Amino acid sequence: MLNRPRNFITRPVVGFIGSLRDILQKAVELPRNIKQACLFSLDMVYVTAAMWLAVALRFGHLDFHLGVVEYACGAVTLILSAMVFLRLGLYRAVIRFMGQQAIWAIVKAAGYSTLILGATVFFARAEVPRSMPFIYWVLLVVGIGGTRLAVRAYYQTKLRAMSENVIIYGAGQSGRQLLQTLQHGEQYHPVVFVDDDACLQRSIINGLQVAPPEDLEQLIDQHDISQVLLAIPSASQERRKEIINSLVGLPVYVRTVPTINELLAGEASVNQIRDIDLDDLLGREPVPPHPELIAKCITGKVVMVTGAGGSIGAQLCRQIIRAEPKELILLDNSEYALYSIERELRASLKGLGLEVELVALLGSVQDQNRLESIYRTFKVRTVYHAAAYKHVPMVEYNIAEGVANNVFGTWYAATAAVKAGVETFVLISTDKAVRPTNIMGASKRLAEMILQGLAQQEDCSTCFCMVRFGNVLGSSGSVVPLFRQQVEDGGPVTVTHPEVSRYFMSIPEAAQLVLQAGAMATGGDVFVLDMGEPVRIVDLAKRMIRLSGYETGHSSQMAEHIDIEFIGLRPGEKLHEELLLGTNVTGTGHPMIMRAEEESLPFSQIQRLLVKLRQHCDTLDCDGISSVLSFAVSGFGDHKVRYDHLWKRQGKLVAMEAATASNVKELFPDSH
Repeated sequence: MLNRPRNFITRPVVGFIGSLRDILQKAVELPRNIKQACLFSLDMVYVTAAMWLAVALRFGHLDFHLGVVEYACGAVTLILSAMVFLRLGLYRAVIRFMGQQAIWAIVKAAGYSTLILGATVFFARAEVPRSMPFIYWVLLVVGIGGTRLAVRAYYQTKLRAMSENVIIYGAGQSGRQLLQTLQHGEQYHPVVFVDDDACLQRSIINGLQVAPPEDLEQLIDQHDISQVLLAIPSASQERRKEIINSLVGLPVYVRTVPTINELLAGEASVNQIRDIDLDDLLGREPVPPHPELIAKCITGKVVMVTGAGGSIGAQLCRQIIRAEPKELILLDNSEYALYSIERELRASLKGLGLEVELVALLGSVQDQNRLESIYRTFKVRTVYHAAAYKHVPMVEYNIAEGVANNVFGTWYAATAAVKAGVETFVLISTDKAVRPTNIMGASKRLAEMILQGLAQQEDCSTCFCMVRFGNVLGSSGSVVPLFRQQVEDGGPVTVTHPEVSRYFMSIPEAAQLVLQAGAMATGGDVFVLDMGEPVRIVDLAKRMIRLSGYETGHSSQMAEHIDIEFIGLRPGEKLHEELLLGTNVTGTGHPMIMRAEEESLPFSQIQRLLVKLRQHCDTLDCDGISSVLSFAVSGFGDHKVRYDHLWKRQGKLVAMEAATASNVKELFPDSH
């Protein structure tokens, strides 16, 4: 019984609020031109009401009478105010994004309207109180501004209910800039800053409190946080690693803004939120490049990149244009990949204000005549040979084509370079070339030996070298994109073996070191990049799962779990990769680049092996290919052909007749 009066009062209030919310919802869904017209009409109502209320408030009662002159002054004020409001662009601003500039426009519009009213009242000698214009200005600002602020608040409340609660880690300039961006978006709702700077802790920045990192777990529970956004672009790699490690295990998805180097280079902006990169987890500080080394083979010269559309080739191109070559030739057999990198590079050149001639050419590195024609026509001086089939299982499934591309593609590109007078030729190699257990690795080692053999020739004017490194983060076929997709799909995350490990390096760092290594070559050099310590793939998988807000075990009550499933080593895959055949390595003057002294076969023997290998490739004789590689490549051993699709489907029939005999002859035309 005691609650009835309260219910009697609250029900109409709740009903009124609900009705008002429905009206606002229908209003915001109207077309923009209709909303502008409605807002203009409402403002004219405010102007009229403000004039009347100003007089009423001044007199202190409603029992007053106005004459024709006063009504005429009101009409003139109304008409001229409408013109002023339109002139000041009061209806161009989007209310939900209304900022200080829009509020200042409202204040100015109300001020001009007040001046119009004061002038008309003064010159018409209307009988109204002298303080009436001042009261009018206050009422007009409250009415016009209040409407817009109420609509904006409604929008923000609505978006807040639909958005994810997030914490911004880093209350510096980047964090504040990110906050402003997110406040105008619909996806994220920042609720608090976290920063390890004691001077900022417990303070309020742009309406958000700054908390210490120790409060993170409590804040996540308190505010139902779904993501932590790292806004620490200027932090060192080691510091970023420490912060990320402290977040591992928390039931949140950890993401980040670009690094300071990317921001300074114009490659990204603060509001570009992305997933944690593995190089953040590795925490290795990049070594500043030596500009003189990068410039030596590039600046002012015609440079060519084969496989320019691939992950490594594309990154080489991005860094080459910054060194300002005279001309950059892009070669790739993938039309879309070539189109994509050319478009990206042209946009980058425009943004950087550089003038570098770009030439995009379709073609295969197995076409020697086209390669030589390109070299001679464009007067190419430096070649970065990144074109290769590098996916281990895929080459095991397509042995003849993999060898033809990796071995003979290198042979044709290199011999054409000698004939055309190319100054420097750099081969992008791999750690899988060291004591390989697969066709891909063996083919890359033989490609290295081809360059070593060519470098032995006295009449060879081209400086050949090769750069060997491990896995690069984010490249095509990398485990990182695969793991990320599997996490998004809810798992399981597939790992080949519990003990499998790999060397990792970021694509930009690898490309930068390749450019510098090429400048230090003397002929036949095998450069090996310092890859740091190898990373266990299962540890990588666990970190990626936990940084996505999940756990790997069923026993944890903190978050949902994602399983890790071991599927066994893939065809040709090794447990651990190596970078050196022996131990004979020397420094180069660059802390991240070593020179390996490795044995190679005499060039005459390499020629004979290539003739046999070409015949086996032409006849699709996979056993023959494997036997030649086993003989030529140290550590390859007795490779059994078990996976090649075409070989299996043929039932290992007698090798087909050679397609043409000319392929073999064209290898060494001078010897026939």
